[in-house]
Amino acid sequence: MRRLMLVSLVLTSGLCSGEEPIRVNVKLVNVAFSARDSRGALVNSLTKDDVEVFEDAVPQKISFFAHSVDVPLTLGLIVDFSGSQDQFAKQHQRDLEVFLKDVLGPKDRVFLICFGNHVRLVSDFSQSAPEVMDRLKLYQHDNRHFPDLGPKEDRELGTAFYDSIYYSVTEKLALESGRRALLVFSDGEDNSSSHDMMAAIEAAQAANVLVYTIRYTEKEHGHLTARNQYGIRVMDRIAKETGSQAIDAEAIDPKTYFQQIAEELRTSYELAYYPTSPLPDDTFRKIVIRPKQPGLTVRSKTGYFSR
Repeated sequence: MRRLMLVSLVLTSGLCSGEEPIRVNVKLVNVAFSARDSRGALVNSLTKDDVEVFEDAVPQKISFFAHSVDVPLTLGLIVDFSGSQDQFAKQHQRDLEVFLKDVLGPKDRVFLICFGNHVRLVSDFSQSAPEVMDRLKLYQHDNRHFPDLGPKEDRELGTAFYDSIYYSVTEKLALESGRRALLVFSDGEDNSSSHDMMAAIEAAQAANVLVYTIRYTEKEHGHLTARNQYGIRVMDRIAKETGSQAIDAEAIDPKTYFQQIAEELRTSYELAYYPTSPLPDDTFRKIVIRPKQPGLTVRSKTGYFSR
């Protein structure tokens, strides 16, 4: 299914001879979603008739509905190498090895981004876990020889968190098709991006990219600082708005949460509709997918900006 379709509607009612028809471009809105029951198990048996979709509280007619199982994944891994993540460098490497070993399938493709005050493309799309890890080790030894993702920026400080997400979507995943997601290993803190949180969220929502946030927080004397708490809220917000989940790496074993992510990505649903209010007006359109069966919980992006 294409991420975006434009359909030209020709309005001819009431036209006099010789008058030009009015043409309106209507966007087909695509939404990926997952469903779980009251026990937290994924639900794989939903059909088009089992859910309703609303845009700004107005019911929408579902034009396309699909449920795919074991689909190939196109993924981006974003690893924070700023100063606040120094103590987690070895843990990042171990967790990436777990992910690539346990989750990456033979048909999956993955790229690797590392960032501090530069956003570097460390490994372009690859199906080889050893290749990705070898590139990471080269980056850890000397990061100056890896290309910037996005335009070169003059950043005085050391953490371009939002830019790493924004450019991973716009420069890499937005150009791809199929099931796409980002996994971000960070604490959610930023001090040098040219884009803000909402720009990163909007880019992911527009491209239908899920952003899973995996949090590693450096506490002071065992306590969360105000900056830590801000980073937690940022990572929670990005995950929620894009339809994925935020994970505390300290609280959950990586094998467990990577397996949850993989199952969710490979067995999720997609639907699409033509909005009843088709004209772009630069407003945020809130999307709600409501299952008809009681006890089910649906997770999807919260909406999109009608540009």
